[in-house]
Amino acid sequence: MRFLDIDHWNRKEHFEHFNKLLDPYFAVVVEVDVTRAFQYSKENNISFFALYLYACMKAINSVENLKYRIKDDKVVIHDVIHASATIPREDTTFGFSFVHFSESFTVFNENLEKEKERINNETNLLPPVNSDDCIYCSALPWLNFSGHKEPVSGFKESVPKLAFGKFTEKEGKLMMPVSIAVNHALVDGYHLGQFFECYQNELNKIG
Repeated sequence: MRFLDIDHWNRKEHFEHFNKLLDPYFAVVVEVDVTRAFQYSKENNISFFALYLYACMKAINSVENLKYRIKDDKVVIHDVIHASATIPREDTTFGFSFVHFSESFTVFNENLEKEKERINNETNLLPPVNSDDCIYCSALPWLNFSGHKEPVSGFKESVPKLAFGKFTEKEGKLMMPVSIAVNHALVDGYHLGQFFECYQNELNKIG
């Protein structure tokens, strides 16, 4: 972890402008092609969610601005970003996880399975680890959405928030909507373009 030199940042004015807003978040919904990821999950009995979440985290960690967080009006750059995903329970509630990222899918998937086990054996909403070097994300496999809004705490936030929807078949491809909401003081549309390009590349490489 290190601090960004805001005074010599080419986005200094942008940061100062959006950092004053009550709600500086903006969001987009983009469809990604998950055909290969879904087929590979079925062929190899691997969690589809684990595969597309891993690809997502690879993409998140490839875009520096998505690793920025605001602390006391300073910008922190985290070395690695992890996943705080909602994990469902059998009683239809859920718990927040903290899945440590690893470049190895095997290790990442093991970390995810440990969090699933923890959440399904307790009733706590929040995870033992609750830091901001993560993204918040939810899977909504019941809904194919074209718009999405995340809750706002009322406090200054800077953690990206994602949601993954129900995929549908279009022209022989399985397309899944992905919503991402980011703090505009740190992230612009250009950076989201980088993210989605890398995300699709990672999905295409699965298997």
